This record gives sequence, structure tokens and C-alpha cells, in this order.
Amino acid sequence: MVTYKAGNYDVAVIGAGHAGIEAALAAARLGMKTLIFTINMDNVGNCPCNPSIGGTAKGHLVREIDALGGEMGKTADECFLQMRMLNRGKGPAVHSLRAQIDRVKYSQTMKHKIELQENLELRQAEIVSINNIEADEYSWELTTQMGAVFSVKKVIIATGTFLGGKIFVGEVSYEGGPDGTFAATALGKSLKELGLPLRRFKTGTPARVLRSSIDFSELCEQAGDEPPQPFSFETENMGENKVLCHISWTNENTKQIILDNIHRSPLYGGAIEGIGPRYCPSLEDKIMRFKDKERHQLFIEPCGLDTEEMYLQGMSSSLPEEVQVKFYHTIKGLENAVVMRPAYAIEYDCVDPLSLTATLEFKNFKGLYGAGQFNGSSGYEEAAAQGLIAGINAALSALGKEPLILDRSSSYIGTLIDDLITKGANEPYRMMTSRSEYRLILRQDNADARLTPLGYNIGLISQERYEKFLKKQAEIKEEIERIENTTLPPSEELNRILVSRETSPVTTGVKIADLLRRPQITYEDLKELDANRPERHRSVFEEAEIEVKYAGYIKKQIDRVEQVNRMSEKALPTDIDYREITGLRLEAQEKLNKIKPINIAQASRISGVSPADISVLVIWLSK
Repeated sequence: MVTYKAGNYDVAVIGAGHAGIEAALAAARLGMKTLIFTINMDNVGNCPCNPSIGGTAKGHLVREIDALGGEMGKTADECFLQMRMLNRGKGPAVHSLRAQIDRVKYSQTMKHKIELQENLELRQAEIVSINNIEADEYSWELTTQMGAVFSVKKVIIATGTFLGGKIFVGEVSYEGGPDGTFAATALGKSLKELGLPLRRFKTGTPARVLRSSIDFSELCEQAGDEPPQPFSFETENMGENKVLCHISWTNENTKQIILDNIHRSPLYGGAIEGIGPRYCPSLEDKIMRFKDKERHQLFIEPCGLDTEEMYLQGMSSSLPEEVQVKFYHTIKGLENAVVMRPAYAIEYDCVDPLSLTATLEFKNFKGLYGAGQFNGSSGYEEAAAQGLIAGINAALSALGKEPLILDRSSSYIGTLIDDLITKGANEPYRMMTSRSEYRLILRQDNADARLTPLGYNIGLISQERYEKFLKKQAEIKEEIERIENTTLPPSEELNRILVSRETSPVTTGVKIADLLRRPQITYEDLKELDANRPERHRSVFEEAEIEVKYAGYIKKQIDRVEQVNRMSEKALPTDIDYREITGLRLEAQEKLNKIKPINIAQASRISGVSPADISVLVIWLSK
């Protein structure tokens, strides 16, 4: 291959999916001369699976990305078709926003934002090799398929499912990326030669069907929330929901067709080697794992306003195309469905995240970072969160500044990264609220209170936005003080409300805060009786109510955070050989040497390190 020098850059990002976009925008906004590569410019910010952003726990990540100064939440708001707050029947810790989006508009909007961003260049090119060279500054060389060689200080790998991508539909398999794109095969070989610990994972996506071929009269409607709530703390006017989604279910006929053809599934026939996501299984996987279940739910969702494609959420499959058509036709409402794109499984290369630090830089390769599905995670939101952190840290490192490390008590992003680099990923990692031990203080509604000051200090939050944030926090504090000191007198109307909510009536005056501490009572219930209630944004009342209602539980979690932080202060040297510490079990020595935790708190979360091992470490540190 004839090569030529194509230029020097501070940061280069390989891949322009959700991780790559956030990484590149963050680095460029922090003043870095940044370059982002994509195999096809028409697929920047593509959503090859769900035409949606957010969902349980994932909505928390999107709010946190926005609070730090990322872009995913804003773009989702601009391109939304329907907004729903999930888990409203449960406590506020697990409330999560989900947006049905126009997937083509989302992709085009993100691409245009990249094109307009100062310090950022977008290039259509396949990177075929990456080399670590001895240099003071530009220590990485990236070579494209066309022979262009770029010299770079920091590199972020965000290849998604393209790296060594292989498509499976029944007995048919071929090299390829998502949505009929090319796979990145040469880069995978280069990364193996470099010495990165790669492995194979697998994911999949359902079929898309023609809207006019669906009988909607047979389906259950699923409307959005009115008024729709935004992801971004900066979005002021969302407008109205634009579409309905629908629900249907599989049945015994669906199940029988899949069982009769399960030998033709590459997942069960042994053709697929990669490990799939446990929490987002294919339909045949659901049928095999839950044989006693009579039916499985599916959601029929529009892919956009200017397309007739409908997405069948919950129906991913790698069975042959003719089998897919057959079992889709057993489902109510889909009896005559026309399949426009068949479902498929995709296998791809990713890295063992135990080889990464909390900044998402590789331990053994200075200046090389990983983000997104390349790090063993699944989902757009998990990818974007990692991309943002990798982009920030690559820029901070190039600037000679201290890195940004989010701990578990600060955010779901911190939990996500800590899980990956401490516990590893034996399957595609998916964020869930149950993964956090600090759910009540890591709510999606207070993501700005937790992270916007950090985003401002880094340089991704504008002065104007920061001042609005400070004003909102002051109003929340004022409102809490007001309701703690405002007494409602006993009245027939108040007691009618209390009794109707199945809680005790009152005979004396009672503070508004004390009424809100009753699980059955909300701000809205007392609105007409609260004559001095000021004009505030809805979010101010929401956060004030949560802080008052759950004050005791919140205090317990904050006390736990302080306890863990005291453990975190006990730093561990990164150059220690744990085999030299007497008293550590052999398994603990091996795990500690592999992961090299930065403090006692991280060491305590490593699988295979027992409380007794932690006691040995604490005693060793004290000496």
C-alpha cells in the first residue's frame, strides 16, 4: 500500500456511533483538534436497533450525559415522536424517561452538529491499522484503507458492532456491519497484533414491517405522557406527542413454529460463537429459556414520520427469513405483515474492559481509550456515556490536566464504568437500576444537581446554563424551607382529600412537609389549599417533594456514601505485586494483580476478593 501523511491531530475517534459522537464533540469543545472517522457518513448516529432513546436506567444515563454537557438528550428531544416516563407506579428512584425517536432525523441532526462543531472534522474512511510509535506527542499512527496516515496524540476506539462484524440469518452468514453496512475487519487484526485482549460478543435486532400491512384494530394502543417531559435540562418547549405505539403478544402457534425450527437457529446450531445479552434475548432464546410461558409481549413502534417502517421491539431473531415471516404471521395484528427488513444477529469483536482504567484509557497503552460496545457494553445510552467520559479524559490528558473519574455514588455513569473495569463483562453489559446501591440519590430528576457543576468546571457547560442551574437549586432550597414552615389549618376540604387518599384526617394545623411525608399525598393533591404557593417550574416542586418525602432514606444513603468515601481515601499503589502480601488468598492475589485497583473501595468490589482479603489489605496499608 502506498501511504501518505494526512495531518496531525490531538484526538482521533474511530467510529461515529453514539459513543464516538459524544467523544468527538467533548474533545473538540474542550479545544482539541479532533478527527472522527466513519465507514459511511450516512450512518453517523445511526440507531440500527430500537428507534428509541432512554428506558429503565438508560434514561438516567441520558440525563447524566446532558448534565455533564453531552449531546444525546438534546438531540433526542429535537427528534422525539413520543415520550413516556416508565415505572411511574414505583418510587422516584426508578422513574426513567424513554423517547420514541425519528431515527433518520436523529442521525441527520447528529451528523449536522458534528459538521458545525469547531475543532472537529468528520471523515468517511476505514481505519485498517493502528500503531503505537515512539514519539513525545503524536505517539499514535492511524492508517486508512486509502493509505492516508494520521499522527495523533490520543485515540478513542468506538467501533460499536462493526469490528469483525458478521451477520447471521438462519443458515446464511457473511461479513458485515449493522443495517447492511461493511464490517471493519482489518482493524480487528491490527488491534490483536497490538496486543489488545479481544473477544466475541453477539447482539441482534428484530424485523421491520410495512405499516399498511398491520391490522391496528387488533392491537392495544400505548400513548405518550402529556405534557411530554424532556431529557435535556435546557429544553424548554417539547410540543406534543406525535405518534402512538402499539402492543401485541406471541401465542402457542408462534412458540410451536420456533420450536419446530430451533435447529435452524445459528445460536442453537453452534454457528454463533459470541456471547449474547442476557437481558435482551432473541425470541427463540426466550422460548427456549421460558418454555412454560404462554406468551411474550412485543411493542410495535414507528421508525419515523417520513417512513412506513415499523419496529417490532422484543422480537429479535436469527432464524431463517421464511421462518421469521411464518411466526410473525401468527401474531395478532401481524397476520398479513410485510417484512421489509428481516431480523438478524450480529457477532463482533470487543475488548476485555478489565484492561481499562477508570478514565477508559488502556492500562498498557498510554493515549489509547475505548468506549461503547467496544468495551463490552450494550445499548446506545451506555455507549454515549462512555464516549463522553473517554472524550473528556482524552482532552484533559492532552491538556495536562487531572482526569475526570466518576465514582459509583456520583452517577450511573460512574457505576457503569466501575462495573466494567472492576467486574469485567462476560456478556454485553446493560445498565439497570438494580446495579446501583445508591438508587435513591442517583435519580434521573436530580442529575443536574449531581453533575452540572462538574460539567461547568470541565468547560462543557456554558456560563448562562450554569447560572440558570444555580437559580433552580436556590428555588428548590427555598421551596423546601417554605413547606417545612407553612401550616395548613384543619378544614373540611383538607380532610376530604386526606380521606379520599386513604390517609388519616387532621384536627389541628399541619405543616405541608408533614403531609407530603405521607406516601399517599402529593404536591398536586394540596395545590388548591396552598394559597401562597409560588410560581415555579414543575421540576422545582418535583425535587422539593422527593427531598422532603424521602429525607430519612436519602440521609441513610448519604451516610453510606461517606463511609465508602473513607475507604476510598485508602489509596493502593498501582505498582505493587500482591503476591508479596502475606495473608491474601491466591485468587485475591491474581484478581488484584490483574485489575490493579486504585483504592480499597474498588478492591472490595472485585469478584473473588473477600472481606477477609480487604482486612489484610487495610492492615498492610497501615504498616
